[in-house]
Amino acid sequence: MSVIFVYIYVGYFYFNFSLYNFYRGDDVKKLFIDFSIDLIKKNCNYSEEQIEVIVYGLEGIYLTITKMIVLVSLAYILGILKEFFLILIFYNIIRVQAFGIHASKSIYCLISSTIMFIGGAFICKYVYFPFWLSISIAIICDICLLLYAPADTSKRPIINKKKRIRFKCISFILGVIYTFIIIFFRNNPTINYLVIGMLEAVLMILPITYKIFKLPYNNYKNYSGV
Repeated sequence: MSVIFVYIYVGYFYFNFSLYNFYRGDDVKKLFIDFSIDLIKKNCNYSEEQIEVIVYGLEGIYLTITKMIVLVSLAYILGILKEFFLILIFYNIIRVQAFGIHASKSIYCLISSTIMFIGGAFICKYVYFPFWLSISIAIICDICLLLYAPADTSKRPIINKKKRIRFKCISFILGVIYTFIIIFFRNNPTINYLVIGMLEAVLMILPITYKIFKLPYNNYKNYSGV
């Protein structure tokens, strides 16, 4: 009975927070960014280009904090906090080099993150991945990293060619390292989290993912001389 109550509570909390974000989340984010930028402009002398970079960073900070509060709370209540953090770590190691799609609205980001990290944590906890499946996923991910990393966004196009090559090389090397870890530690249950984290990071850079969410791909091509 207590388990049922917990799930009802989690569902109620998540529904209300999602509903709030749907109607007011972007307004609150705008207030946070506007207040921060006004404060920065009063105390610092930055160019418009530098302000744009700061705005992008503030958006990331706001979305990360609000999203993490909900996700960590859900993971803790559902008893999958360790699994959640393992997937998050393995995911972000690839993500920071391969980049990838960003949701156009905070509510979309929250929903997709819940599916990926909370859902992924449940899968890792209760589903056994045979070695052949893990290594197959890893090899496919390596190929995708070589082909598609890094994947930029319209707000943050990776214009510099040398940077794109560097990010691609590092992403691919990390993928190969993951693959060797899977081979050498095939019987370790932690491998499940590595595989899911790697797979989810790669899904974020695929052209088909951008197409599904109707977002522009290879945004750097919109700039001349690249």
